[in-house]
Amino acid sequence: MRALTEEWVFKAEDDYRSAEALLYEIEIPVVDTACFHCHQCAEKYVKAFLVEHDIDFPRIHNLMELLELCLEADTDFASIRSHLQRLGHYAVAIRYPGLKVPFEFAEEALETAKYIRKFVRRKLGAR
Repeated sequence: MRALTEEWVFKAEDDYRSAEALLYEIEIPVVDTACFHCHQCAEKYVKAFLVEHDIDFPRIHNLMELLELCLEADTDFASIRSHLQRLGHYAVAIRYPGLKVPFEFAEEALETAKYIRKFVRRKLGAR
């Protein structure tokens, strides 16, 4: 794995652990922020894959656009489309007033991030 890919993976892992901690390791869960970190985990793993395959990508948070780039290198990524879609609305809107996420949705977001994490790690040959 390239050094820059490893850096993206490291950052993605930070987001994954942050989401877990915000939901389960503190007295009062911080649900919205946990969902944001789930999105960030998925985004950074997808970007790690793109870096590893030398595919340029714009500075965006749109998981569907990033997915299309991944599909250029590996059509297996089509299998995680619905998972990426589930996390898509946690990129920006979740950080501002007007949207409150139930705890159960946050748990689903974490499971979704976990699934994407496992998928991309396999593609990168990471354990």
